[in-house]
Amino acid sequence: MSRAFVFPGQGAQTIGMGKALADAYPAAKAVFDEVDEALGEKLSGLIWDGEQDQLTLTQNAQPALMATSLAAMRALESEGVSMSAASFVAGHSLGEYSALAAAGSLSVADTARLLRIRGLAMQAAVPVGMGAMAALLGLDFATAREVAAEAADGEICQAANDNDPGQVVVSGHKGAVERAVELAKAKGAKRAVLLPVSAPFHCALMQPAAEAMAEALADVALLAPAVPVLANVIAEPVSDPDAIRALLVDQVTGSVRWRESVSWMSENGVTEAWEIGAGKALSGMIRRIDRAIACKAVGTPDDVKAAAESLS
Repeated sequence: MSRAFVFPGQGAQTIGMGKALADAYPAAKAVFDEVDEALGEKLSGLIWDGEQDQLTLTQNAQPALMATSLAAMRALESEGVSMSAASFVAGHSLGEYSALAAAGSLSVADTARLLRIRGLAMQAAVPVGMGAMAALLGLDFATAREVAAEAADGEICQAANDNDPGQVVVSGHKGAVERAVELAKAKGAKRAVLLPVSAPFHCALMQPAAEAMAEALADVALLAPAVPVLANVIAEPVSDPDAIRALLVDQVTGSVRWRESVSWMSENGVTEAWEIGAGKALSGMIRRIDRAIACKAVGTPDDVKAAAESLS
């Protein structure tokens, strides 16, 4: 039996996430302390007692979700579950950083700093109101890509997230994305809706952020991960630190190929996926991609105990 540990991306953040883990496990609390120290601010205070709109800001949500995922991972380790229980790790967008930190490729402190830089750079790359993202539901990826290409009409519109067989997110200039919504409906999409995001992620408009990440990643120690990490932009595992560094830069403007990543895992013997951190969004996506993969979320002390029992 082969397992994957998977790590959620933006959108899973909620006030209070990880608090019960930090209260129950000193190793989980230590992760939040380490992130606070790395950022020079009390991000844990915002995560546990702040306002949702502040937590949702990209520069806060990204390190906060990583901290919660790593806290859950450390709690699992406290119960005797090591990274060797997984054959692969993967993460959705920023979750790829969480996966790399969990697999020992990046330190928690460096990951927190990189995600703060990434969040700020993504927000700064495009003036507010100029970009947009939309979820196209009920279209396959090939059709969604055609819709994006047709809607572009001289502007940027790209398939940004290939989430599951019936959910593709497009990203780009606001007008182009609005055209994509109408085109998708005409092509038989069940629903096509603009998303409440602050910037058009994973498209060519993010090039300034990609350059900022190339600079930030160049200065960071990056080790080979304990288990292979499936990279979002190639939907295949990677272990070479230089390749990981380059792919993390490509990821800023490239598509999150989640559906293909899960299919690759299934084809290579993965029958169990454990979603480590906040929410259950990835578990839902994985079920829609391949029902042969059993999914469970690990976000609370009870989840950790149940997972440890199953994995030991």
